[in-house]
Amino acid sequence: MKKRILAGILTASLVVLSLTGCGTKETSTSGSGGKDGKVYHIGINQYVEHAALDASYKGFVDALAEAGYEEGKNLKLDYQVAQGDMSTAQTIATKLVNDAPDLILSIATPSAQAVANATKDIPVLVTAVTDPAGSQLVASNEAPGGNVSGTSDLTPVKKQIELLKQLIPGAKKVAILYSSAESNSVIQADIAKQAIKDAGMESMDATVSNTNEIQQVVQSLVGKVDVIYAPTDNMIAESMPTVAQVANASKLPVICGEGGMVDNGGLATYGIDYYELGKLTGEQAVKILEGTAKIADMPIEYLPDEKCTLKVNEDVAKQLGITIPEELQQSK
Repeated sequence: MKKRILAGILTASLVVLSLTGCGTKETSTSGSGGKDGKVYHIGINQYVEHAALDASYKGFVDALAEAGYEEGKNLKLDYQVAQGDMSTAQTIATKLVNDAPDLILSIATPSAQAVANATKDIPVLVTAVTDPAGSQLVASNEAPGGNVSGTSDLTPVKKQIELLKQLIPGAKKVAILYSSAESNSVIQADIAKQAIKDAGMESMDATVSNTNEIQQVVQSLVGKVDVIYAPTDNMIAESMPTVAQVANASKLPVICGEGGMVDNGGLATYGIDYYELGKLTGEQAVKILEGTAKIADMPIEYLPDEKCTLKVNEDVAKQLGITIPEELQQSK
């Protein structure tokens, strides 16, 4: 059955506050030079392939193109994916640094940490990183102070828990499904625990250390909790079809950290637009390439609240027997 996705920009009445096997995938494209004769070289270290991170990369490239930096003309992109393996991310980081590009883009926290540890000289932009300061990538998010800056994908976790209560008003216990090895996920889990408590519910951790554990962990939650909350965790996002298959068959709703996870079988989210996040990072890259800003003085940037989007998977809602409240219907 074809999926039907209900999506809409958050209405003002709902907004109070404003997700990353071994081996690499790589592509490299170069050009013959721009109007000044220079071909700019950007290396990219993406931790894993899933909808959110892929959208971030596309937005980054599109922002560069809009500013006149185009592959095949005055831009060389060395795009590599670590396939969710930290040692591979570190190997990619070393290669990119040795190639001495003008700039390195790191997509997701593990890749960002790998690159930041590999160079203190080459400008490094990060994106799809929840808390760069908390992940020890910068001195502070307001004043990075080194060679690293970029954008944060901190999602409106509290609003996501409010959404959970709207869709499953009788929920009493929530499992937080994430990888405890991902610092970005730990940060979101801590926020979620407090929000769940404030909403009068109980929470429990459901952590995984590798993708092989996910199916068993989700299955173990059946009958123990009323709903699963999955933040923007790279391991969970990559394995969302598996999560959804087990959870939905057991009538266990999954509230997600971002829209790609909903597309892959989650029930709903209020999430940021990762394409727009990538574009914001690309705009930062333009400033660095053109010398109009110093990366040490460039604060970590966040998407504004209006870039947050409600997404509900109506097919999953029907499968679970969940009625979408009228106020959410009106926000599509």
